[in-house]
Amino acid sequence: MPSALQGKVALITGASSGIGEATARALAAEGAAVAIAARRVDRLRALGEELTAAGTKVHVLELDVADQQAVDEAVRSTVEALGGIDILVNNAGVMLLGPVEDADTSDWHRMIETNLLGLMYMTRAALPHLLRSRGTVVQMSSIAGRVVVRNAAVYQATKFGVNAFSETLRQEVTERGVRVVVIEPGTTDTELRGHITHAPTKAAYEERISKMRKLQSEDIAEAVRYAVTAPPHATVHEIFIRPTDQV
Repeated sequence: MPSALQGKVALITGASSGIGEATARALAAEGAAVAIAARRVDRLRALGEELTAAGTKVHVLELDVADQQAVDEAVRSTVEALGGIDILVNNAGVMLLGPVEDADTSDWHRMIETNLLGLMYMTRAALPHLLRSRGTVVQMSSIAGRVVVRNAAVYQATKFGVNAFSETLRQEVTERGVRVVVIEPGTTDTELRGHITHAPTKAAYEERISKMRKLQSEDIAEAVRYAVTAPPHATVHEIFIRPTDQV
């Protein structure tokens, strides 16, 4: 039996670790060629060698999604190397939690530029190719796009923004055959929480999740795989997945 994504091309951002890395493996296992993009190109090359050895066609891209010119070039390079784009997984993101009072606003800029503007830049650049292939865009949102807690105002604002942008996009392109999928993970055991620079907030966050059975990157990759391998007439528009232990 042929693999579900044989002949398809997936472009995955934030693919050097965590959910992005696991998603690259999951989609490659389904037969897709993968363009893997992130800033840590050494880790991408190691992943690329692993996937290539398993028979996957891989294109490695050093990319900061906050750089619109670099985004446009990454999409152009992917199409040139792999022949098109059928699936875009917008996974790159940072989580710099902390209170609004006396906040380091450079953290705000970094989150908005990566989590929201970067996702928008990627979507805009890839959309002509997704329209041509009647493809799928997967937006990695978060429980933070649904549930508000203290000391996460700007991170949550970016994820609520991802959800709003994605629903508007869906309404614009769904009748032209492009599927828009929003994945909203709860607490997942990745490097994301290591980004937090506000020490009291980081300590409180680590304490809160310390006794929780966290989601694994592979759990979220499986949700992506499920959504993108659905039959073309069906859009799995939203998957909200959280640890059983998370209130």
